[in-house]
This record gives sequence, C-alpha cells and structure tokens, in this order.
Amino acid sequence: QVQLVESGGGLVQAGGSLRLSCAASGRTFSSYTMGWFRQAPGKEREFVAAIRSGGNTDYADSVKGRFTISRDNAKNTMYLQMNSLKPEDTAVYYCAALRAGRWSLRTEPDLYDLRGQGTQVTVSS
Repeated sequence: QVQLVESGGGLVQAGGSLRLSCAASGRTFSSYTMGWFRQAPGKEREFVAAIRSGGNTDYADSVKGRFTISRDNAKNTMYLQMNSLKPEDTAVYYCAALRAGRWSLRTEPDLYDLRGQGTQVTVSS
C-alpha cells in the first residue's frame, strides 16, 4: 500500500515559481501512474498533470508549457515544477496514485486509488 504526502505549497506572486513534492511510502511506488490535481474554492477538482511509471506525461491545456511533472522512483517522490504562475492557479494541490494499467483513466480524480491530503498554493496578483 502506498501513502502520499505533499509539500512545497505556499504564497507566491504572479509570474513566480514553486515546486511541489509528493513523497510516497511503500515498495510499489514505481509501478503507479502518479497524478496532480487541484481544487479551487467553489470549483470541482481538476486534472493538472500525470506521469506514467515509464515516464510518459500528460498535462491539462491550462498548464502546458508552464508546469513540469517528474518522478524519482529511487526516492519514491514525484514533483510538479510550476513556473509563470497565475492567480488562477490558486488552489489546493493533491497528488494521487493510480494502479498500473489504468493510464486511460489518468484525468479522472475520483478513479485514482490513493490521494494525499493536499498543499495550498496561493498566487497573488
């Protein structure tokens, strides 16, 4: 069983950068597809990015070219580098784990098997 803990959130000015981390416990981290989601106040949780065990990635159109997802399987950690942040990126960011073989479900937050508690990202204008 994998458990997830996010870190790295905070307050940043528009145009700035943050790097989120998702630390996973458990021996099977490398086999999972990992994803980032976010939820702003009054809005539904939305897909941000996902990375397959082999390194394939996918991004929401709203973050393409600004965010980069990566993983270090040796450290059981996933990252989200966020550049050129905008006020509309303000949200609680969650990492999640999806069992192998379910890549086609990567954009559906409710179909992930495990989720972290979230970390707040606030971008001021």
